[in-house]
Amino acid sequence: MCICINCQFVDQCITYHAVETQHQQPHLTDHPTFEPEQPTINVNIRSSTEEIEMEWDVVGCASFSEEAGKWARLRPGELVPT
Repeated sequence: MCICINCQFVDQCITYHAVETQHQQPHLTDHPTFEPEQPTINVNIRSSTEEIEMEWDVVGCASFSEEAGKWARLRPGELVPT
């Protein structure tokens, strides 16, 4: 799971914006301004005979500052990304 959903910077983060792009999800902001320190992204690749699926998750970041439920408060009523 992406740690960004509980980070105070999720709505301004350049790295999270890139993850949203990879997942073809709506952006929390169109113009992120926060450049995180040392983000670590895991990319899981699953393939079948028909397609290749990639799952991007930020699993570490030196700038992470916990704010539990931040993403959910920004997108009330939506399923939290897993």
